[in-house]
Amino acid sequence: MDTGLIEGIFSVLFSFWAGLAVIVVVFLRSSVKFVPQNRAIVIERFGKFNTSLTAGLNFIVPFIDRIAYDRTLKEQAVDVPSQGAITRDNISLTVDGVLYLKVVDPYKASYGVEDYVFAVTQLAQTTMRSEIGKIELDRTFEERDTLNTAIVNAINEAAQPWGVQVLRYEIKDINPPRSVLEAMERQMKAEREKRAAILESEGERQAAINVAEGDKQSKVLAAEADRAEQILSAQGEAGAIELVAQAKAMALRTVGEAAATSEGQKAVQLDLATQAIGAKYQIAKQSTVVLMDGQSSEAGNTVAEAVAIVSAMNKSDAFTTSKA
Repeated sequence: MDTGLIEGIFSVLFSFWAGLAVIVVVFLRSSVKFVPQNRAIVIERFGKFNTSLTAGLNFIVPFIDRIAYDRTLKEQAVDVPSQGAITRDNISLTVDGVLYLKVVDPYKASYGVEDYVFAVTQLAQTTMRSEIGKIELDRTFEERDTLNTAIVNAINEAAQPWGVQVLRYEIKDINPPRSVLEAMERQMKAEREKRAAILESEGERQAAINVAEGDKQSKVLAAEADRAEQILSAQGEAGAIELVAQAKAMALRTVGEAAATSEGQKAVQLDLATQAIGAKYQIAKQSTVVLMDGQSSEAGNTVAEAVAIVSAMNKSDAFTTSKA
């Protein structure tokens, strides 16, 4: 066999197998799809939805199946542009917010709506205007959480055919007109001044009450102190009188016991005579003229008179110690 012919045959066979290998590689490369985590790929076959590929290794039919949509399953934060709204009391506001959503059904998110992000954003704006129109201006600032919850519920109810779930909606800012802001500032200033005046008056009232309570307590304590002092003084005087009386009684008892003896009688007579002489001496000292008889002026007569008085007292029943 001719060598050239053999080489030609081998060349053709090599080209065939090489081409077949290239076709197989391309076929395998086109049929194998690696889907990242938290993503979903929508596959169409002959232009019609076939399946949704989830994370991991997946296979498709090359040249027949094609990737129609690639959807992320992560939570997305979408900025809702500012829009005007009118409250229930006819106050114009400018409101903007942030919308947090995620795709829960890739098929509905691909075929249920053209652009689910744009659709949900527009729905959030219209729902916001509708919810704000139901409440007054003051409540829009006080009930932001309630307003956010109402908007999320309304959007989820309308977005079910789109395969999208709204997780939460947050109002970033509410801007009323300048005139309304100035009026609110004046109102808040008046409210703060009112609270300050109330607190000041309460402080003064409490201070007056404290002062009155202090005066009352001081007066009560002073009265109790006076009462205790008077009681102690009276008790002291009573004790002193009692002690004086006891001392006098003891002195009289001692004198009586001594006077009951003969020596005591002599001592009493001597004491009385001494007192009588002293009394005449004082009379003579204080008076310029003293009239006395001749006998009474003598000292012996004076002593004799005193002794006679004592003897008479001893003979009297009132001074008789035996009867006592």
